[in-house]
Amino acid sequence: MPGPPSVEALSVMFELFRKVALVEGITTLALFLVAMPLKYLAGWPALVPPFGWIHGIAFIAYVVAMPLALPTRRGVGLLGWLRTLIAAFLPFGTFISESWLRRLRPRGSRGAISRPGRGGR
Repeated sequence: MPGPPSVEALSVMFELFRKVALVEGITTLALFLVAMPLKYLAGWPALVPPFGWIHGIAFIAYVVAMPLALPTRRGVGLLGWLRTLIAAFLPFGTFISESWLRRLRPRGSRGAISRPGRGGR
């Protein structure tokens, strides 16, 4: 049976999750602020299906990557999991959540996430 993932693997997954969150947030805004207004205000629905499809893939990637990137650790807890999940449902939510995600990394590190229970602060 394989052991727990290495710090490097967690770091890579965490940074990937942050990028997926950015894409999910951008596609949400594109759908709500471009495609849907064009459909309902200008009578031009052509952008809703492709924008909706791209956003759907980004949302699924976000939900799948979240448990891989936020393993159980001090500082994430149930409230952290809920805030990260709820952020995917709100316009600007993933952008607001980004500042909290950024704080999970130790200072001076571009990608590693903090592990307070294992020799960290």
